[in-house]
Amino acid sequence: MSIVRITGKNPLNRCFTPLLLGLFLFTTVFAVADESADSQFTLRFQAGSRFYMEAEWHEAAAEFRFAQEIAENTADWAQALYWVILAELALADFGSALRDMDELQRHAPNSTFARDMVYHRARIYFNQGFFEDSLLLFRRYNDSVSYDDIETADRKAAAFFWMGECLFAMGQFDEAEKFYAWVISRYPDSPRVEISGYRIDLIKQKKIEAQLLALLRWSHEESLRTSEDYQRRIRTYENTLNAYQRRITELTDGMAMQVEPEIPVPSLQDDVDLIERARQLDNDIQAILREYEQSAGTPASGAARRRLFSGGQQ
Repeated sequence: MSIVRITGKNPLNRCFTPLLLGLFLFTTVFAVADESADSQFTLRFQAGSRFYMEAEWHEAAAEFRFAQEIAENTADWAQALYWVILAELALADFGSALRDMDELQRHAPNSTFARDMVYHRARIYFNQGFFEDSLLLFRRYNDSVSYDDIETADRKAAAFFWMGECLFAMGQFDEAEKFYAWVISRYPDSPRVEISGYRIDLIKQKKIEAQLLALLRWSHEESLRTSEDYQRRIRTYENTLNAYQRRITELTDGMAMQVEPEIPVPSLQDDVDLIERARQLDNDIQAILREYEQSAGTPASGAARRRLFSGGQQ
């Protein structure tokens, strides 16, 4: 029989000691790795911010993208992606910006950047010519921002201005003018006030131009109508003159063929009056035509006009 010696020490300590030491080292490695990842994210994000402030958009987008890829939590990931989108907007890379906006919406729909994304998406739609969609998004953004929120006052004023721009682009000048006026009266300190005033002046000028164009169009149409009426009256005079001339010819031929003394001969005075009337009518027409040619197609005036509208009667 073997005898077990009691020494007061746990015989399993020799087994647990290496295990505990390994577990400690494993935990330490992960802690160092986490700390290293956080440090890398911070360094990359700071580098992106520095490039962004210096307007180095390509470099900023690259740094923010790297920070997004190594982010350890949703908040950091959403923040990095948000700044990637802003850099893409600065580069006018609207396609990439829209794709990243969709990704941000899918993976972080309740992030603090969701509301601003509505504004930026509306700007993209405006630049792409989708004015109605842009108008709806700007309105949605304004509905989500309180009038008392001082921090978002400039952005809200900008949204009202861009709503006016959408309406202006669609030719709805009266409605657009209301939004520009609202920016000026409600947000006098906004940087959009000056350009809003310029837009209002431009709208007024466009209204005056439209009125002048309508007046010119009406005047041109009226001139055409008057010219057509003038030509019609000249043709009437010519037809009447031709009729007189035919009548004179008939009378003259009839007088030449008179051989029977007993047939009544027309009064000479009647023939003289008819010939004189035809001669006078011909003179009137020639005068009207000369005046019409001198006025380059404009309505006749003076005595010729009175003859024209009185049918040749003096």
